[in-house]
Amino acid sequence: MTSQCETDAGNTRVLLVDDHRVVLAGLRHVINNESDLEVCGEAEDRIGALKTTADTEPDIAVVDLTLKDSNGLELVNELKTLHPQLLVLVLSMHDEELFAERAFQAGANGYIMKEEGPEEFLVAMRQVLNGQVYASEAVKAKAFRQFSKCEKRAAHSDVDSLSNRELAVYRLIGQGFPTRQIAEKLFLSTKTIETYRDRIKQKLGIANATELLQKAIEWSRSQDVA
Repeated sequence: MTSQCETDAGNTRVLLVDDHRVVLAGLRHVINNESDLEVCGEAEDRIGALKTTADTEPDIAVVDLTLKDSNGLELVNELKTLHPQLLVLVLSMHDEELFAERAFQAGANGYIMKEEGPEEFLVAMRQVLNGQVYASEAVKAKAFRQFSKCEKRAAHSDVDSLSNRELAVYRLIGQGFPTRQIAEKLFLSTKTIETYRDRIKQKLGIANATELLQKAIEWSRSQDVA
C-alpha cells in the first residue's frame, strides 16, 4: 500500500515507511499536528517506498527496519543512493546496540527506538532536519568507546560479524521460516539462502542445522522484534 497527499507550500515533507498501518496512523497524527511538518506519502514495502519517494520528493523519510518485502537496511542504502539529499530517520524495535551502527553505515541520519514517546520522536526528527545526527546516549557511548579503542571489537563468533543480508536470513531462521520461504521473502534462490546459512554457521561457530535453528530462535526472542 502507498498513499500520498497534498502538502502546504513551505512545509517539510515527510515520507513514512512502515508495514504496520496503526504505526503509520500514529506517526501521521504526530507529524501533521506540527505546523511546519506534513506527511507527503506513506509506504508499507520497498517498492512502494521507492516509488513514493520518486513521486513526492520528500525532505525526510522515516523508515522501519522490518518490512514486508525487504531488509530495511538495504532500503535505506537504496534511498540514499538514489536520493543523496534525502534525510533518513530509522524508527525501529530492533536492538540499537546491534542495528544502529549498521543503519548509519547504510546512510541513515538518525536512529530512534519505537519505545520512545512522540516528543522524543519529534526531537529526533528536528535534529536530523537541522543537519545533525540523532542517536541515543547508549549508541553515542558505544561509538565513543570504539573510537577511543577502549572497547575491543566483538569476536567473529558474534552476531555482529554477520553481513546485513546474513543477519536478515538469521532473523528469519529464528522466526521459524524454512529455506524456501526465506528465499521467497528475500527474493533470492534457495541455493543462495543455503549459501548464507553455511556462512552464518561458519561465522558463529555452529556445527549443524539443528544448532543453527536453536541459536537463531534464542537470538530472535532476545531481540523482541516486531
